[in-house]
Amino acid sequence: MRPVNPDDFKVTKKIQLTDWPTHLHVNADDDEKEEAMDAIVEKLSKLQDVMYAHNRYAVLICFQGMDTSGKDSLIREVFKQFNPRGMVVNSFKVPSATELGHDYLWRHYIALPEKGKFGIFNRTHYENVLVTRVHPEYILNENLPGIESVDDIRPQFWQDRMEQIRNFEKHIVQNGTIVFKFYMHLSKEEQRQRLLRRLEENDHNWKFSPGDLKERLLWDDYMRYYEEAINATSTEKAPWFVIPADDKEMARYIVAAIIWKTMQQYTDIVEPELDDEIKANLKAYEAQLRKEI
Repeated sequence: MRPVNPDDFKVTKKIQLTDWPTHLHVNADDDEKEEAMDAIVEKLSKLQDVMYAHNRYAVLICFQGMDTSGKDSLIREVFKQFNPRGMVVNSFKVPSATELGHDYLWRHYIALPEKGKFGIFNRTHYENVLVTRVHPEYILNENLPGIESVDDIRPQFWQDRMEQIRNFEKHIVQNGTIVFKFYMHLSKEEQRQRLLRRLEENDHNWKFSPGDLKERLLWDDYMRYYEEAINATSTEKAPWFVIPADDKEMARYIVAAIIWKTMQQYTDIVEPELDDEIKANLKAYEAQLRKEI
């Protein structure tokens, strides 16, 4: 299977999502995909151990995409060999009353990974310029000064939020967080098929919600606002990657490979060396333990 080049999926200039494929055609059967995936997952798990010991960087991995785009299963498969102590997963849905009592980025700040750890946002701070833009009435729950009705939410409001998000990401990058942002690019037809499977397969019925169909009717609005958000916030230090998501196995492999290859640029992430005094006395410590036998 051909190697993955992260630059093929990175957004470095303004894009139109209709120009980006939702399916990547490769000359590989299921066994080859599984073998490649297993190899990259093992590499990532070893990297996690080194990062945890190094304790200088944090990694934030953000996933956005329409319902059924495969975010949950991707997280399960890509990070299945991670030590739970080094990874935290957060999913941001409807804000709680406590969260609404703060500014909209507060709940994302407090969920950031600490140094040495991987943090995963499954749905992210971008919900605040995606779902709320499709449903601007949700903004009224934030009780913002000067906004009494949807009519008070002007185009500049969204531009300001984009700038605030860019500043949020700039701030955390400058303080040692490596940021990945993945948009799972799913076709409308593939979503239809996946929703049908949820209805047809009894063990998947629980995943279905009538709300999925209501949001599907707003597909074009979501695509427009995803495109605008990606174009406004893909930066050199916090880039977006558009991942073809119609083939779940390939999407998982591409994401894993992008993380792995990008992390190789951080050559300073190495296991810490032992203190000179400890290193000089390793034999003595070993001898002391062996005497206990």
